[in-house]
Formats: sequence, structure tokens, C-alpha cells
Amino acid sequence: MDLFDPPVHPDPLGEALHDVRMSGAFYCRTELTAPWGLTLPSLPEYVWFHVVAFGAMTLEAGDEAPVELRRGDLALVTHGAGHVLRSEPRAPAPAIVDLEREEISDRYEILRHGDGGAPTRLVCGAIRFDHPAARNLIAALPDLIRIEALAAPEVERMQGTLGLIAAETMRPRPGGEAVITRLADVLVIQAIRAWLETDSGAHTGWLGALRDPQIGRALAVIHADPARAWTVALLAREVAMSRSAFAGRFTELVGEPAMQYVTRFRMQLAVTALSEEGTTVAETATKLGYGSQAAFARAFRRVVGVAPGAVKRARRDPIGNRLQGLARSGSGV
Repeated sequence: MDLFDPPVHPDPLGEALHDVRMSGAFYCRTELTAPWGLTLPSLPEYVWFHVVAFGAMTLEAGDEAPVELRRGDLALVTHGAGHVLRSEPRAPAPAIVDLEREEISDRYEILRHGDGGAPTRLVCGAIRFDHPAARNLIAALPDLIRIEALAAPEVERMQGTLGLIAAETMRPRPGGEAVITRLADVLVIQAIRAWLETDSGAHTGWLGALRDPQIGRALAVIHADPARAWTVALLAREVAMSRSAFAGRFTELVGEPAMQYVTRFRMQLAVTALSEEGTTVAETATKLGYGSQAAFARAFRRVVGVAPGAVKRARRDPIGNRLQGLARSGSGV
């Protein structure tokens, strides 16, 4: 599907979830015996996830109190912050990049670590989201989401996925890495959806704007057709509001004026196209509705802070290369 031409979705929040497509993923089946600890590095723009298939652990992130996770629980470190996993307080926690791992494929590894005590099995990973609407959704999430196995009725829908992951880690079989990675992708989306359905924070800010009948619709049409020659008056007509009422409400709910949002969203699309898809500057300018490459370059530099060509030259490294780089540099959290 063309990044510049997503389908129109009748539900703006559903559209954002539709755009939760992942790339640059790294998955690790982790077999641990107490006492054990692991330090996960900071990976900006990625979401770390940890599924407890068997056993228990604590997760330490920032200055917050350690979070306990048990069998069937899931944690998302949504903004890629460095963090520590342990079987018990003060257990040594070497950096995961410094530990020997069995490479099954370029995106899937097996880690065995610990001192021979009580076992814990995890499925861990780091994933990044392709579409700007999905990235905006992730940016609106709290730093840490914990989904308990039996916390709420919505989580019951996740139990089938968790059970399949646990079964694959219990008795590895041919093709198990493909099954686990696809199940993990589904589970992350289920976890985000469960949080959106149950947490009061999902009704404020950009997420709250998506739920608003009129402003949500305006966001949906912007996302569906970013190259259209949008104006405040045209957007107001799309949602049957007066120009002044629409402009005020959009700024109030979204946190920035409508045309500023349009330009910023276009530039988010442009960064993805240039840095990850190999699209030329001229092609990107045309697809985003700019009449000239110069006009696009001016808008890009104003929003992003550098010229489009600089972003195109600085193509993103795959996550495997980034982890290898951290290992060579001796970097931890």
C-alpha cells in the first residue's frame, strides 16, 4: 500500500490502529534461570515489548518503582527507553548486547542466561511503526503499559494469542520463529487496543481529538489525502462547521492550528519516504502536492530543520545493525 494513499476509514481511531504496521523488528526468545537480570538499551523511535510466557520478573524503568510481571502478563515500553529486567532485586543485569545469543534469522534470536534456579521464559522484542498516524498514536501513549493476564474483560481476547506464544516457547518446532514474530505483532496491537478501551488517558490530547466527531473526521481526511490543497475553510466544510469554530476547536483539541498540523503530517510522511523507502526528493514533493521542489524543500527545512537531501542520505540502519553497534561500543541503557 502506498504510504501517501491510505484508505479512508470511518473511524479515525480505527484508522490510526489500521496504520499500526511494524518494521525494523527484533525478536528474542529468552530462556532464563534465577538469579538473572538483563539491561535493555535505549532505542528511540522503537517500542520494547516483553511477554512472560512462564515464570515471573520485575521491570525497572526510569525512576518509577519496579513493576512485577507474571505468567501471561505483557509490558510495553512505548518510547524505547532503556530499562532493566530482573528475577529478584539487585540481581546482576548485564547488557543484553553483551550476552551470547543464538541467531536464528536476521530478526530472531534465542538468549539463554542465568544461574540455574527457577526458570522464566520471555518473548521480547523491539519494533518500530511505519506510518506517521501510527507514530502519533504511539507518542500519545504513556511511557509504560502493563497488561495483566486477568485484569479486565478486554484482555480475555489476548489470552488466545498469549497461549499460542507460550506453547511455541515451551516446545520449539520448525518455523517457530515465524509463528512467534507474527503472534507478537498481533499481541502488541491487541495491547494498545486494550489500553485505548480502558484507560482514561485515551480520551485526552491527540487521542481525544480522534474521538471527537468533527475534529476526528478532519484528522481522518487529512491522513487519507495529505496532498490535497487543504485550507481551514475547506476542512471546516468537510465537517460542517464554521471556519472560526473549526479553527478554534481544532487548535484546542489537537494542540496546534490545523494548517500547521497538515504541514507537519506531510513532512512526517516525507521523512519516512526519503529515509526508508528511497523515494527521490522530486517524487516526494509531487506526491505531497507541492507545485515545485523548491517549495517542498522550504517547508521541509522549516519543519524538520534540515534539507530533504540530508535526510535521504542518512538512511536508517536496521535495528540489528544498531544493536551490534551498541555491543561494539559497550553501551548499556
